[in-house]
Amino acid sequence: MKKSKLILLSLIAFMGSCKKDSSTPEVGKDPSTATRISVDRFSATAGHLMVRDASNGLPAANAAINFDMAPFITKGYSPSGALTEYYNFDVMPDVPSPIYVFFKEGETTPVAGQLNIIDKIPGEAGYNDFWSMQKVTVPSNYVANTVTSFDEIISKGYTISATTNIINCPVVPDGSTATKRIGGGSTALNRGWYKGQLCFYFTFEEKALVSVGGKVATSPIYVTFNINPNVTGGGPPSGFVVESGTMQTHNVLATTPSQSTYSPLWSVYMYDNANFGTVSNLSSAQTSNIIVSNAALVNCPTVQ
Repeated sequence: MKKSKLILLSLIAFMGSCKKDSSTPEVGKDPSTATRISVDRFSATAGHLMVRDASNGLPAANAAINFDMAPFITKGYSPSGALTEYYNFDVMPDVPSPIYVFFKEGETTPVAGQLNIIDKIPGEAGYNDFWSMQKVTVPSNYVANTVTSFDEIISKGYTISATTNIINCPVVPDGSTATKRIGGGSTALNRGWYKGQLCFYFTFEEKALVSVGGKVATSPIYVTFNINPNVTGGGPPSGFVVESGTMQTHNVLATTPSQSTYSPLWSVYMYDNANFGTVSNLSSAQTSNIIVSNAALVNCPTVQ
């Protein structure tokens, strides 16, 4: 019995010696070596106006997207009739998805080096290019990127505080480009975490956005198509009407980023293509023959 007890005590001592030293510092995950997610914005589950088929030439799943080329960028008019451009990121809901930004206790700037965390990507229910910033409070000794998923935030018991800040950050495949911005702002791809994997997204900051009743505010846009929407094959599938030999539409934005009512989430009004030649500013668009009102909400940040 004494011999058995001695063996047991020795085993317990050995196991104790194998435990991690509590003084050993934590090490965050290295984004440069993390697995990258696959993104498909043009699948049947992710796309609405832009769904890949055998003939439309939309990029393959997870292929880098050049948003500076048609059909991802459109030339139109500002309210005053000045030439403008905007990106097309397809239909989006007005209820934002959460994005989690880390702050150490008592600090007002995000944790240096910590990538923001999302829990939805294109094609998943609840995904939105527009994100509602959620403030995650972590201990003062927190090491950046030791937490890389929403589930880990919950398991750690960190406090999550909602804010009213809305950020327009379309999630895209690695290597994608969108080089135009208005009013400054980085054109680089940002990196983030999605369920422990690396994701990539653009940020558009032409105007600070805040939620209105928990939703993204909207602004009107007036557009016209080669075939009117009340005719078979009409509406978006037929393409925008453009001036001969150019890519210039007579689509008119109702607001600009300098205005308090601006939003990159546009409510689409479709006007009769018979009025194309007379529409060149907001006033003429509003007095045209509107065929369909509030047809859809589309994410189209102004970039010129």
